[in-house]
Amino acid sequence: MHLSIAAVLGDIGRKTMKQETWNSIGLLILRIGIGVFMLVAHGWGKLVNFGDLAGRFPDPIGLGSGLSLTLAVFAEVLCAILIVVGLGTRFASVPLLITMLVAAFVVHADDPWAKKEFALLYAIPFLTLIFTGGGQYALDRFVRFKKP
Repeated sequence: MHLSIAAVLGDIGRKTMKQETWNSIGLLILRIGIGVFMLVAHGWGKLVNFGDLAGRFPDPIGLGSGLSLTLAVFAEVLCAILIVVGLGTRFASVPLLITMLVAAFVVHADDPWAKKEFALLYAIPFLTLIFTGGGQYALDRFVRFKKP
């Protein structure tokens, strides 16, 4: 059997494309899953009860309850939606990562590990998306910002 370099490289290219597709499907599932969970389980309740929560929301880093709630809603609603659709995925993941790290290490600083663990489990996918981006099934792929 005789193989040419072109045949071998062509086969590698096909395998790479197939792997890129599977990786992007995995990132799509991750984005939709973590984004919807964050939005529905955490952000939406804060948004619809904003007026009631504003005066009594935890102020973990000394910005005031209202501003802390506003930042949490920004991350858990707007950034979660951006992650689901894959628009600005890397940037949208940063506020969510920060929010989860503050929740784990500041808000729950004196709590047992079980309380910290939940926020850290949310943080891991956001950290992953900062490194990977949204994949080929994200709006990021279609929106390119021109460099000056």
